[in-house]
Amino acid sequence: MPASDHPQWITDARRAAGDRIRVRRLHQNMTQESLAYASGVDRSTIQRMEAGQEMKLSHILAVAHALRVHVTDLLH
Repeated sequence: MPASDHPQWITDARRAAGDRIRVRRLHQNMTQESLAYASGVDRSTIQRMEAGQEMKLSHILAVAHALRVHVTDLLH
């Protein structure tokens, strides 16, 4: 299902999670590249996650681990 076919609340939740990832990353003085390295997730995927365009559970878990936060801190 393309992202445009999702209900608006899913799009909004993705954007909010992406914003939380960006805030946590910047708070820890990390670049997208350093977060990518620490999480094992490609930098372009980090960029898409922060933009609210891509949210695979395995990526969210890896990013939360790299940021040393609980996954619910990113998804609440």
